[in-house]
Amino acid sequence: MLEVQKLVKQFTVRGAVSVNAINDVSFSVNAGEFFTLLGPSGCGKTTTLRCVAGLERPQAGKISLRSNIVFDSANRIYVVPNHRNIGMVFQSYAIWPHLNVFNNVAFPLRAAGRWDAKTIASKVAWALELVGLAGFSERPATQLSGGQQQRVALARALVKEPDLLLLDEPLSNLDAKLRERMRSELKRLQRELGITTVYVTHDQVESIHMSDRIAVMNRGRVLQIGKPYDVYERPTSQFVADFMGTTNLINGVLRKAVNGPTVEFVDTKLGLLQCSFSCAFSEGATVLISVRPENIKFAPENESASVNIVAGRIKERSAWQGMADYAIDVGGIELRMRAAVNGNAFASIDPVRLHLIPDKCVVVSTDKGERSYESAATL
Repeated sequence: MLEVQKLVKQFTVRGAVSVNAINDVSFSVNAGEFFTLLGPSGCGKTTTLRCVAGLERPQAGKISLRSNIVFDSANRIYVVPNHRNIGMVFQSYAIWPHLNVFNNVAFPLRAAGRWDAKTIASKVAWALELVGLAGFSERPATQLSGGQQQRVALARALVKEPDLLLLDEPLSNLDAKLRERMRSELKRLQRELGITTVYVTHDQVESIHMSDRIAVMNRGRVLQIGKPYDVYERPTSQFVADFMGTTNLINGVLRKAVNGPTVEFVDTKLGLLQCSFSCAFSEGATVLISVRPENIKFAPENESASVNIVAGRIKERSAWQGMADYAIDVGGIELRMRAAVNGNAFASIDPVRLHLIPDKCVVVSTDKGERSYESAATL
């Protein structure tokens, strides 16, 4: 449905210095899919979205929509935004304060000049009903709450029944409770309409709950694309492992060469750990092992597991909504662990045995100093 190939967008800063906002970005979005561009501020996700919309003109690459080329640098093809049949919701909503709700939503229909007044009224009524604003058509834009403005912006994007819906962090200005409710509403609408959607966010929870697939970006590049669970559980790089949520990153040295997906042992300061590999590494390679806090379990004294058992002592414990978070010292190394509160009465300085689940200990590539965000400490 949407194909983005080797997209490059440069901006000039400080007079004559050019920087790549996006560099060799490629991905495809299937018809009816909810696809998310996820990454920290400044990673290039919004610039990518604006290039798809036609609001930015890249220096290189190709964009196809419904098998029609809308941008191709090599052949000098550039289709203007209003001819791409795309609906877009901006982070700021871009609601016109001097217009009421009806005229805000009707604006793209009137600008296209293809519909009469009766058809416009019908389409606007349908869009407002869709987003739960039936009866608000005469309300001045200045008398809308943040959630209502977000719904008006969404209705305006949907009123033309676009082939592609682009959402640029549309929930970022809402409070936590309203944000959670609107997250569900957006996903419901997307499923009901079957509309192909590209969503931009820096919120990992949002991306996991809403997306069919996620593309994790950093410094203008796409680092990994996959289903939310796969990206969270099977990261391929240090950045993705750390950015997608809390993780323990453990330094290690590979005992033997690995040529592809397999399970192998790695030497670490915690001892010999059995880990899962998704790609090739050479013998003696320095690697990082990512293991999520929820993938570390308490191991009773009679635990039968013969691998990945380590002894430690609890340093900190906090509980919230039936879950307990632990900081555990293992030979001078701190591991973070999360477990259900099920009668365990462990407290500070209690000795414990831990089991690091082998197939959840994922070996990832290092970022070689290229990270640009505040990460968890590397062990």
